[in-house]
Amino acid sequence: MSHPHPELPLPPALPSKGLRIVALGGLGEVGRNMAVLEYEGRLLIIDCGVLFPEDHQPGVDLILPDFDYIKDRLDDIEAIVLTHGHEDHIGAVPYLLRLRRDIPLVGSRLTLAFVEAKLKEHRIKPVLRVVAEDQTERFGPFDCEFVAVNHSIPDALAVAVTTGAGTVLHTGDFKMDQLPLDGRITDLRAFARLGEKGVDLFMVDSTNAEVPGFVTNEVEIGPALDAAFAQAEKRIVVASFSSHVHRVQQVLNAAHAHGRKVALVGRSMVRNMGIAAELGYLDVPPGVLVELKQAASLPDDRIVYMSTGSQGEPMAALSRMANGDHKVQVGHGDTVILASSLIPGNENSVFRVINGLTRLGARVVHSGNAKVHVSGHASAGELLYCYNVLKPKNVMPVHGEVRHLVANGALAVRTGVPADRVILAEDGVVVDLVDGKASVVGAVPCGYVFVDGSTVGAVTENELKDRRTLSEEGFVSVFAVVDTATGKVIAGPQILARGMAEDNAVFEEIQPDVVAALENAIAGGAADTYQLQQVMRRVIGQWVNRRLRRRPMIVPVVVEA
Repeated sequence: MSHPHPELPLPPALPSKGLRIVALGGLGEVGRNMAVLEYEGRLLIIDCGVLFPEDHQPGVDLILPDFDYIKDRLDDIEAIVLTHGHEDHIGAVPYLLRLRRDIPLVGSRLTLAFVEAKLKEHRIKPVLRVVAEDQTERFGPFDCEFVAVNHSIPDALAVAVTTGAGTVLHTGDFKMDQLPLDGRITDLRAFARLGEKGVDLFMVDSTNAEVPGFVTNEVEIGPALDAAFAQAEKRIVVASFSSHVHRVQQVLNAAHAHGRKVALVGRSMVRNMGIAAELGYLDVPPGVLVELKQAASLPDDRIVYMSTGSQGEPMAALSRMANGDHKVQVGHGDTVILASSLIPGNENSVFRVINGLTRLGARVVHSGNAKVHVSGHASAGELLYCYNVLKPKNVMPVHGEVRHLVANGALAVRTGVPADRVILAEDGVVVDLVDGKASVVGAVPCGYVFVDGSTVGAVTENELKDRRTLSEEGFVSVFAVVDTATGKVIAGPQILARGMAEDNAVFEEIQPDVVAALENAIAGGAADTYQLQQVMRRVIGQWVNRRLRRRPMIVPVVVEA
């Protein structure tokens, strides 16, 4: 389970004219954002994203929301509203559409273009409904009004959902940059208008709630990038999210100004920027973009590589460059710019990449030593502004770890929202909006669903525990042949260890004890090989723990002669 809540019962039936909200991800974590709204037996889903694994989840590629809550009610889903095109909001869409392919996907032009390209890889042809700011659409009993918000990707939308239970305003990810590169600001006039009509529940981005003041404007990144380019002696590698169109635009502009060409590195970067350019969201200066294979023939001081891997993802281009396992070989005099902020949980991976690049002789520029990135999420000052404009009746902080949700809730209280109207929920907690009051009424099972290669959901916490044991403690196999008729061990025990510093010879000390334990067990009536295997596991385990101070995975095998 990701966030079990044994103290909460299963929810009761939803009262008539009540609205139910269940977050299947995004509360208590930064990722896999997904909220399910229910009214009069119909469902509306807002976002369907993935969470990226941490070091303690070895072998896992992605983590999905748990769809069990809605698996038996797929026909009740009116639509999936996507607030913007980041992976933590759209990445799980293919896995949900595998269960029902004709669920309408609703979002802005760029968002749906990114989703459609992703779904092509899964051989799914989606039903798309393109919407824009200032537009209102009805999906079953849900009236949805879309509002422009500013984020680190173009075309982001907030959505105001109105039913007979009231109006819910979900911000998606947003900030209040007053000088955005594309001139598209968060529409505070629409927020104010909604506030005048009455917002019954405000579901608001919490990621930067602990950060005081206001987020720096994106335009201030341009001069910092320009300065980094001016100081670069040889090749430049810039790493960013593959969907950060504005940052790529600034890199293209800086490269053009300094007489450099740009090669896109990474499949998702090439795909997304191709879409953005085709739809007019990315303005590519003539002659600046070159193919990766052409870049190798250019002088070192005339090329920029725009790469994925800013979060230290092990298989992404930047990590492979840091390991010397990429066709782009980073070396002395090169400059690497990490144009992104750290997502909580990725710190170790990112610092590992920075150290690897530095060891290769590169100069690494990142948000810790230069202003080369600003966050896409509203800081405390912006959130206070929104609370004062909207005057919401109830508040439910979303998108963030527990500390972010708590900090956001405290901001709401400071602006006059009653403390009992601030709902601090986690994944699986059920919130009902009834007669203008939001309250927690129970919880539903809501675990992590792991994607491992082509396998979805088969990897459990027990398997991950075994993987962690293998990586941290090692592996011991024990093989013996017994004759149950005579009660004797006639071969073995043969003990082999892997992933342990000790030589296999160290186990000679315990072999007589294993033989004695097996023969005593047979004499006591334990003729079943499973029982004998457990005897070997126990004896070896106790000895290894006492003698070597380790707890390896032990795999015993007993064969009857």
